[in-house]
Amino acid sequence: MIALRDTDSAAIAAEFRRSRTRAGSPAMGMVLTMVIVADEDDADAAMEMGREASHEHPARVLGVILGDGRGASQVDAQVGTGSGWTGETALIKLSGEVVKHPDSVVLPLLLPDSPVAVWWPTDPPLDPAADPLGALAQRRITDSANVSRNHAAVLRNQCKAYTRGNTDLAWTRLTPWRALLAAALDQHPLKVTGGSVTAERANPSADLLVAWLHSRLGVAIERKNSKGPGVTAVELTTKEGPIRIDRPDGRLATYSSPGHPDRPIALRRRDVHELLAEELRRLDKDDVYASVARALTRSHA
Repeated sequence: MIALRDTDSAAIAAEFRRSRTRAGSPAMGMVLTMVIVADEDDADAAMEMGREASHEHPARVLGVILGDGRGASQVDAQVGTGSGWTGETALIKLSGEVVKHPDSVVLPLLLPDSPVAVWWPTDPPLDPAADPLGALAQRRITDSANVSRNHAAVLRNQCKAYTRGNTDLAWTRLTPWRALLAAALDQHPLKVTGGSVTAERANPSADLLVAWLHSRLGVAIERKNSKGPGVTAVELTTKEGPIRIDRPDGRLATYSSPGHPDRPIALRRRDVHELLAEELRRLDKDDVYASVARALTRSHA
């Protein structure tokens, strides 16, 4: 990693070119640009998650640390390749007036003719699509489960501000749950008359799962609390008996259904880099998440 102090976009781009030359690979095969907007305290951990996700999606990863906006404008950066990265990386710290215009630094560094994803690992803007960096992206990724304020309120704000390309890792965490529940109803085409979702009190994934089940099944879904971790159980009520997935330890679930013996199912809680990799596999509109975001917004109107 090469440190550049009081620099600019042109100098960072030039260092990218020199890094490729030193690595002996003028064409890195990168498929997208991922911008990670993080606080200084969280930047190292967030960049590590970006590095892991880049193993599946070779990318130019730009970490952006926004200062408090006071003082003279300054851009500092650390630029490099290798060290576990499949593409290029830069960690850019902005200070002073330039904090209000981070897109002026990031825009010249985007890979040409390639998609852009922006990820806020902690507190996101109220409207990601209207954010200067969010406006550059085809995919805007937030994480309502990893914020410093009220998780439920942040999730509601994100759903209210939903725009094509927005998504939340609280939704991505539900992919295995939704797959299992859909498969369960395929195997048991029974009329569902009610249900419940049990999870930690401050768990936005559970709120999204309730909204998804209610919108798809048209029945009341009760939200219950547990000690976690995460979502611990989902139960769907039918006249023949309950369909239930119970995961008390965050790793192994028990699947129960009418007329069949219980059976274990692997249902491990995934790391953040795995969630990121899933989101980067598809950069088009997520129609299901869009409908669930609208449903959750209506339920709290």
